[in-house]
Amino acid sequence: MNRKKRISLLSAGIWYSFFLIVAGFLSGQAVDGNYDLLRERMVERQIVARGVQDTSVLAAMKSVPRHLFVPEDLRSAAYSDRPLPIGYGQTISQPYIVAYMTELLEVNPEHKVLEIGTGSGYQAAVLSRLAREVYTIEIIPELGNAAAERLRELGYDNVTVRIGDGYQGWPEEAPFDRIIVTAAPEQIPPKLVEQLKPGGRMVIPTGPQWWGQDLLVVEKREDGSIKTINTIPVRFVPMVKEK
Repeated sequence: MNRKKRISLLSAGIWYSFFLIVAGFLSGQAVDGNYDLLRERMVERQIVARGVQDTSVLAAMKSVPRHLFVPEDLRSAAYSDRPLPIGYGQTISQPYIVAYMTELLEVNPEHKVLEIGTGSGYQAAVLSRLAREVYTIEIIPELGNAAAERLRELGYDNVTVRIGDGYQGWPEEAPFDRIIVTAAPEQIPPKLVEQLKPGGRMVIPTGPQWWGQDLLVVEKREDGSIKTINTIPVRFVPMVKEK
């Protein structure tokens, strides 16, 4: 093989390698573990570009290492624009949905927040950057225990995890300034409305398991009456009750 041809093949190889690296970044795949860059791009391209503007929510999304809240074999896809399976028939929500629901919740640093559906602990970690205290309930013991350990190891010290039935809420810690539900019941659970503080707000997907779910904002007025706002159509795993 002559020298010119060797140089030409070498150039082609370099350009092909460069293409693979760029393609990896653009598709949300981690290159050399550069998760910080992928997280920045996730926020700018998936979240800001779709209209989420709350700077505290954006900062929280940039700070929480999402790749540590997904199964190890899926870490390369942690910052992609889609939900991912976390085992036991459950998922970690698409980054945009996490950010959008968190913005709708309107959390401030004095708030006490209840989350229903801990999953891997990612939403709780995001909330912990915004609220004074986060209480989160998971009905699947294996997921809840793993999330509690993960959150503790990563230093999210204002999050408390409980294994239990989210339909019952957490009466011992009620009332809550904010409640967020990350699985879909067919109707708003009455106990959660009871445990929402007057002046409080809940964000919850509701509807049948296979079609027609809506993301609702529930506002509790000072007199205890309820106002419900329908935002966008969504698709969540069903909220499970204890038998």
